[in-house]
Amino acid sequence: MASLYGTWYLGTGKSSLYSLTQHIHFESLAREYILSTELYSFVVSKENKMILLQYPEHFDLFHRKSDIYNNKNNNTPDTTQAMIYNTEIKNYIHELHRYQDILYESISKHVQSNKIFSLRASIVMVILLMLVLIISPVIVILVHHATTTIQIYTNSFVRRTVQLRNEKRKSDKLLYQMLPPAVVRQLKSDKQVLAENFDSVTIYFSDIVGFTNISTLSSPMEIVNMLNGLYTLFDLCIQKYDVYKVETIGDSYMVVSGLPQRNGNKHAGEIATMSIDLLLNIKKFTIPHRPNEILQMRIGVNTGPCVAGVVGTTMPRYCLFGDTINTASRMESTGEAMKIHISNETRLALEELGGFTVEFRGKMDVKGKGLMNTYWLTGKETGLPTIPEEIPENIFIPKFMQMITSDIEDVSDIDKF
Repeated sequence: MASLYGTWYLGTGKSSLYSLTQHIHFESLAREYILSTELYSFVVSKENKMILLQYPEHFDLFHRKSDIYNNKNNNTPDTTQAMIYNTEIKNYIHELHRYQDILYESISKHVQSNKIFSLRASIVMVILLMLVLIISPVIVILVHHATTTIQIYTNSFVRRTVQLRNEKRKSDKLLYQMLPPAVVRQLKSDKQVLAENFDSVTIYFSDIVGFTNISTLSSPMEIVNMLNGLYTLFDLCIQKYDVYKVETIGDSYMVVSGLPQRNGNKHAGEIATMSIDLLLNIKKFTIPHRPNEILQMRIGVNTGPCVAGVVGTTMPRYCLFGDTINTASRMESTGEAMKIHISNETRLALEELGGFTVEFRGKMDVKGKGLMNTYWLTGKETGLPTIPEEIPENIFIPKFMQMITSDIEDVSDIDKF
């Protein structure tokens, strides 16, 4: 439209205000479109500059536009200039069409490139999605299997831990029965257990009267059952007192108070009360294989200093050393059936405590000690031990002893006990 108004001006030599306005309007739109296209595409901007350099006649268009914009109405009409202007405008528009083709081709290539890239990306995404769909169930199965395995292992580990804790508790209980707890703790921590000196303790010894005759008339298994029942009864009784069971050798039973934990001057009273308690309880004990016979025992007690320590490494034992132990053993061996024979040192310790009754026995010729004043412990004024109403037959014989004495066809049954 701008070229028509320009041609009309050059051909007629004049232009109305409306025509000039329309020419400027369409010319401005065309120029704005070209500038926008150059900003959009560097290729179009480059081509436009090259055309203006290669075709100088295009510069004439700008000069003629200036004349048209001035709108000199007294110009002489010139059809030749109008035709030249029209031709130049057509050539310029042709170049603009060529720019358009170049831009179209550039955009097409870009779109095609993006299309191919998008297609490839889509194919890759589809392949990845398929791989995820294929691998996901496998991963889920593997994770489930791993989780199940971990749960099984955890449950097994927990069971083993509980079993280990129970076995440790059993072994600790057994160790505490064989050795004092303080000594066990030192041995478990790989510490050397040093011997310890105790200024005053009270030692108890007892044995069965006529044990040699009973052994001669009984089988070894019957003797084992009898001693096990008797000593189990003793073990239950002494739990009520602050005493420590040292050992049993044959029919001898040895107990001490005042070690390994010191208890001041109470050790003599603890042993004295325990001795009375054991005498009362043995009267209710029945020999399993000789129920018509009455079991009797001798008890000897002495008070004094001693040394205690662990002896041995393979089967360590907590042993007592000193003349106090020998004297206590002599009190037992020189005593009488169903009586508690005590030394003068024990009598003095009991008088300091008070509440016990003793009788003077006389001077005794004690082996290795010479003449000694010894006494009988006859009773306790208050807090006498109680006697069980009834001791059921064979209550102290453990299951494995009963099984050994019965007829067993399958030795593997021993594991059940």
